[in-house]
Amino acid sequence: MKILAFDIGGTNIKYALVSGKFKLSDKHEIPTEAELGGQHIINKIKSIISEYKDIDRIAISTAGQVDSENGIVVYSTDNIPYYTGMMVKRIIENEFSIPTYVENDVNAAAMGEAVFGAAKNDSDFLSLTFGTGVGGAIYINNNLYKGSVSSAGEFGHMITHAGGKQCTCGGEGCYECYASTKALIDSVKRSTGLEMNGREIFAENNFNKPEIRSEIDKWIDEIIAGLINIIYIFNPPKIVLGGGIMNESYIIDLIDRKIYNKLMDNYKNVNIVQSKLGNDAGMLGVAYLSSKI
Repeated sequence: MKILAFDIGGTNIKYALVSGKFKLSDKHEIPTEAELGGQHIINKIKSIISEYKDIDRIAISTAGQVDSENGIVVYSTDNIPYYTGMMVKRIIENEFSIPTYVENDVNAAAMGEAVFGAAKNDSDFLSLTFGTGVGGAIYINNNLYKGSVSSAGEFGHMITHAGGKQCTCGGEGCYECYASTKALIDSVKRSTGLEMNGREIFAENNFNKPEIRSEIDKWIDEIIAGLINIIYIFNPPKIVLGGGIMNESYIIDLIDRKIYNKLMDNYKNVNIVQSKLGNDAGMLGVAYLSSKI
């Protein structure tokens, strides 16, 4: 089986071919241009698909709350305007007549980690992905828990600062306003006047500057605050942290040094780990799910 897998994030769209043995090849990454809206993204996806022949499945991991049974984006914040209600599965299948599976990006990444990565052989864990926002997934009894309307795990929109920053969801003080990669980028820019991406912030010549390190450490404290809330609610055995920024070992190391001193004793069994699959988790997870349809 040959699967063409996509991972649509707020910043980039990644895509690759996935073999029947779930090996990735022909990997690419292009800007999402999310500000141009949902239809623009779908047009980009359609243009890419048209370049391939003999595809057996199309698998799409995407930001937004997704009804995977029907392949519909049931809700998207203004990170991707005009995306809510997009019937992705129907649009793609009508155009290409190829079976298509659509899943929320963090659910897809969690499934990738469950089958191939950091949570292999774990029946229960939580997954958080840090990027333009903060996404979450809940994996219980070897299954994704999606809630009553396919929207469970929106950890990025729990309120950590009452009356705080305005969020793209319409709320105030959401976790992702303080703990996302975008939040770190914004805080570094406010502090230093420098506009850098996450990779540049952690480059040695920047990372060692006291004013930048201070912003990084404050940002990690925000991540920890949200994780503690989640740990007290779910009492999970494992939490997998993903997103490109989590490749930086300093983040996990500092979380590990700080968080256990803040938890009640009977919650300290939680194991907080980096994604093993990195940016491939979403594509592998959604490809695996698509192979089951």
